[in-house]
Amino acid sequence: MIVSPMLRLLALLASVLLSTAPVMAQTPGVSRASAVVQPGPQRTVRIEAELVPMSQWAAPGSTAIVAVRQEIEPGWHTYWRNPGDSGGPTTLDWTLPAGVSAGDIVWPTPGRLRLQDLMNYGYSGEVLLLVPIEVPADARPGSILPLIVRALFLVCSDEMCVPDELTLRFDLPIRKGAAPLDARFGAAIQTVVETAPRPAGILARTALEGRTLSLTATGGPLAGLEPGRAWFFPFESGRIDHSAPQPGERGPDGVTLKIAIGGALPAEGLTGPIGGILVTDDGAWEIEAKPGPALPGAGGGGALDLSEQPAGGEAASWSGFLQAAAFALLGGLILNLMPCVFPILAMKAAALAAGAHAPAEARRDGLAFLGGVLTTFLVLAGILLVLRAGGQAVGWGFQLQSPGVVAGLALLMVAVGLNLSGVFDVGGGLQAAGSGSLSRLPGGTGAFITGVLAVVVAAPCTAPFMAFALGAALLLPWPMALMVFLMLGLGLALPYLVVSLSPRLLASLPRPGPWMDRLKGLLAFPMYGAGLWLVWVFARQAGEEALGVLFLALLFLALGLWLTGINQARRAQGGTAVISAVTATLAVFAAIGLTGVAVIQARAEGRDTATSSGPLASQPWSVEAVAAAQAEGRPVLVNFTADWCVTCKINERTSLSSPRVAAALAASNAVYLVGDWTRRDDAITRELERRRRSGVPLYLVYTPGSAEPLILPQLLTEGLVIDALQTAAP
Repeated sequence: MIVSPMLRLLALLASVLLSTAPVMAQTPGVSRASAVVQPGPQRTVRIEAELVPMSQWAAPGSTAIVAVRQEIEPGWHTYWRNPGDSGGPTTLDWTLPAGVSAGDIVWPTPGRLRLQDLMNYGYSGEVLLLVPIEVPADARPGSILPLIVRALFLVCSDEMCVPDELTLRFDLPIRKGAAPLDARFGAAIQTVVETAPRPAGILARTALEGRTLSLTATGGPLAGLEPGRAWFFPFESGRIDHSAPQPGERGPDGVTLKIAIGGALPAEGLTGPIGGILVTDDGAWEIEAKPGPALPGAGGGGALDLSEQPAGGEAASWSGFLQAAAFALLGGLILNLMPCVFPILAMKAAALAAGAHAPAEARRDGLAFLGGVLTTFLVLAGILLVLRAGGQAVGWGFQLQSPGVVAGLALLMVAVGLNLSGVFDVGGGLQAAGSGSLSRLPGGTGAFITGVLAVVVAAPCTAPFMAFALGAALLLPWPMALMVFLMLGLGLALPYLVVSLSPRLLASLPRPGPWMDRLKGLLAFPMYGAGLWLVWVFARQAGEEALGVLFLALLFLALGLWLTGINQARRAQGGTAVISAVTATLAVFAAIGLTGVAVIQARAEGRDTATSSGPLASQPWSVEAVAAAQAEGRPVLVNFTADWCVTCKINERTSLSSPRVAAALAASNAVYLVGDWTRRDDAITRELERRRRSGVPLYLVYTPGSAEPLILPQLLTEGLVIDALQTAAP
């Protein structure tokens, strides 16, 4: 995403303001804040923070280690003590009992956060900022020391920065004797204590060579170490060009780095040491590089790797990946039961019945169907990930936000229905033209295309467990994300694949006969129903004039396919039908052309559907609308929906439209907000991502005074909605 000059200016301004903000003095005694601040995690929409201990208690006269634990939402980050080219570090203002003092933050090793030609230093995911707390020797065993800190975080994404302030509290027990590690975070804090950069006897020298700073470091833990990569993070911003690469070489006793200097370096050159941390793949240490000649033993052992260091806390979690993959597989299986997938199940049933007593063909069709599903999932996932990499706000099901895609699918569903009704055949010419494998080509091709249609139509119906898996996949590295999408496709195709590969299951299916033609005709009606549903979605998106043009396109399509069927029948009898063939071709091309006209008309009309979602009186959703309702002390029920989401519409008809729900809404004085995602809406997409969802439906219930909502299940019941509203009532 291209960063505008204004965005850079604002980010740099925020950095200056935060870095120059006055630091409050430690307050002796316990202020009145301790009476209202409660221990435990505090949250904003971007970050959760909590004050946690390393040990279960502290002894009088000892030093206790506590940590400000940050859980940062995906896509956001906070900053190190030197934020780099923009941003600002986390600041802590303590309120402590008399005699208790807090030391400086022990900063864990940061990551390099690149944004176009800017380079920042900071953290993503879970971060522990450690602070030593000096407990006075006269602290009474059995007492509690309330530790209160006002933490100011500058939380940034690629698009914006928000200063989030949270007041945190931890009540530190005082006891005699050595304390064991805290059961929750003790081991993690101890790991940070052991791995955080600190002086380690490393000797460092710097020399200015034109506009390049040559830094050599030897001794200490570097002796005999052969790191693959190394970076230098200065404590002071502007001393080096943060975004420039740092080429270098390893030596038997250390490393050499060539670093481009920054604008804050004095014009007269190096006048004193430069402090910072030297980070390698094997550890990180504090160094103070004094001006002087290069140190021996810091080079000659080969060039260092210049690949980027991963951002701090952003390393892919294998446990998270495995969990996302498992949920994706389960979500794909459940997706077969979703209402919008029923037409595809009809096509699967017809194909299975046709190949029930030809196991080889059934196996071929099962694998071809699986191939179609997996291929289409990969294509859609690839498109979505590429768009996200370019800064686009998209979500799963985005293909049905396009009137062009909806209109095309409507024509396709009607064409499939006409085929099942016997109006025309697909593949008959190929079957008559060859023998052997060529004659079997249409069956496998048809199964592959069925798999493609299954994904295209089923994807917008986000099944239970599927939303979590997709939301995680959009935040994982792309190889893991693609694997999660493949697991989702495997779940969707698995029932069909298992039946096609099992002779015992195939043998239990009825034998082919005349009933198959009747079943095939019957299965055409779900396809017609799907076509009508897509036409309705198009009407919601496009307006009346575009809908009229689409009806005309459907009429020409039906005429063209009917003429195609007549032509096929005449050719089967040895006759010719040149006129009907030409007319059929012209009619199909006319249908395609009219569909294009309808799409253009749809873009021109741009109908807004933001306020229509069910019979309950609603208002359009926005972040401001939620904040305004909460400011009035009213609960908020939010419904993120779309006209193409059948699950959404079923919930609205069954669980959001009854008189009991309306009465509960009125009794709780709640505000009902609807976020309509039928057409592209970047604000809704960002809110879905904030809730770690990548599709609709999503239902939120806000309690007055609470920033974080209750997330309801995707399959609602009337009682569940009523209970949530009653719980949220003040």
